[in-house]
Amino acid sequence: MQQPRLNYDWHLRRLLAERGIFATTGLGPLLAERGISLSEAQVYRLVTGTPERLSLRTLAALCDILSCTPNDLIEPVADRATVRATGTTTHRPKTAATPSDAKTRTPRRAEIKRKK
Repeated sequence: MQQPRLNYDWHLRRLLAERGIFATTGLGPLLAERGISLSEAQVYRLVTGTPERLSLRTLAALCDILSCTPNDLIEPVADRATVRATGTTTHRPKTAATPSDAKTRTPRRAEIKRKK
């Protein structure tokens, strides 16, 4: 039996909204007051995305700004799905085309029929 993979939900955007900060540009100066200098693009990615890496200083500054704990920002969750549908996947059984199969298939010319 395979163990579920651990993932996490990042709640920074929700916590900012609860404190009346709706624009990502409002967070940059608050971080700078605490000695964290991030570019506008970095702050935007921090708020709108889910960071893979985060310094403890940045985490501590966010907790200070939001008067919260790391548990409020980061919620551990079991990975919901190991395979995500992308719209390009097919639901046919997995049968890999062997090189001999590829040689037997040839493209068919499209026929364009005009209306009379």
